[in-house]
Amino acid sequence: MMSPDLSGDDLEVLTAAAEWLTQGQRVALVTVLKTWGSSPRPPGSLLVISSDGRCSGSVSGGCVEETLVASHRAGELGADTPVRVDFGVNSAEAARFGLPCGGRLELLVELLNAAAPVDALLAMLAQRTRICRRVAITTGEVRLYPSAGEIEFSVSDAEVVKVFGPAWDLLLIGNGQIARRLASMALQLDYRVTVCDPRDSFTEANPLPGVSYSRSMPDDEILALNELSRTAIVTLAHDPKQDDLALCAAVESRAFYIGALGSARTAAARRQRLALLGYSAEQIARIHGPVGLPIGGKKPGEIALSVLADITAVRHGVRLLLSRDSQAA
Repeated sequence: MMSPDLSGDDLEVLTAAAEWLTQGQRVALVTVLKTWGSSPRPPGSLLVISSDGRCSGSVSGGCVEETLVASHRAGELGADTPVRVDFGVNSAEAARFGLPCGGRLELLVELLNAAAPVDALLAMLAQRTRICRRVAITTGEVRLYPSAGEIEFSVSDAEVVKVFGPAWDLLLIGNGQIARRLASMALQLDYRVTVCDPRDSFTEANPLPGVSYSRSMPDDEILALNELSRTAIVTLAHDPKQDDLALCAAVESRAFYIGALGSARTAAARRQRLALLGYSAEQIARIHGPVGLPIGGKKPGEIALSVLADITAVRHGVRLLLSRDSQAA
């Protein structure tokens, strides 16, 4: 069963599947393989359907789910081995299944027959590790094994491979209200979150489930990280001794996002300090500071939201041409 420490869309789907299988329901697992046009859900998205008509997750905007639920309740969905299903192959089907503008959706349907394999996957994910689930399309054989850095989702004629678990890492330097709000939000987006703060007065009295806490020095914590290309680092300590230690290590790393809390004036002073330490303009320019998108909010939750939105935009290669000049924190 799913640990209460876990969160995320895939985990909700898997938990529902395990529960329904334990109840003796016939469960279909539907995975988006490919999309064309205006399909609203990306490849790798999941939906599970019970034989009594309950569902968790989504593969489209709603009409495809309705059709799939009806088919599964009637015993018409899937077979002994995985089945590929196309929706919206032509304009008529696109209109019928709610895929506007000629959108097209290819799905894989698996009929699950036991809770044990799903429970095994959930138990692995409870350790906050990344797990590959490999499905052989011709036989239906499923293998689970630790991820070695595979891409999150891949499809071939022979198999479908999906990586479950935290796909991205978020390291927060400095504990406090903003860090707590940001960590909580990041868990919902399947980040593996670490809060690093060696200061005695910032020891977490009420740790968030699913978040790792470190008392290491910030630069040591960064040097110890793996998969830095999938890591975002944000300094929130409001203490130059802590923040600068982290930023010096961060700009020398392969982290895909580096952010630093503070006003525009604080950010300017920080850039000057780093330049005096010998860091190049290109390295210093990697720092998003003031961190986050300028949404106008000053509350811890609003600041956390702006930071996570900026990280998400960078992760997806979106450049947001918004001025940060008026933002302060």
